[in-house]
Amino acid sequence: MKLTKSDITLNERDALQDMLESEKQLMTIYTTALFEGSTKSIRKSFSTNLLGVADDQYCLFTQMSSRGYYQPAPANKNMIDTANQNYKKQKSALKA
Repeated sequence: MKLTKSDITLNERDALQDMLESEKQLMTIYTTALFEGSTKSIRKSFSTNLLGVADDQYCLFTQMSSRGYYQPAPANKNMIDTANQNYKKQKSALKA
């Protein structure tokens, strides 16, 4: 089976999704590196890089959202209240 260029070329939505996932992975990597950094200077570098990646991720999110590719569902009040209650319980359990 012979592949054509159209078979292997990402469309705009797939390319943006791929970039967004890559930025999310970078955020995870920089967060872990920041936690494990052993000097102030290296932690500062990781922190700076993390903030840059977060800005890039947000830019990609807004581009996808404006094109209708990424439409997160709004959280309803019950979901927010339930999450708050769960976190309060966990916080109390940690203090005990």
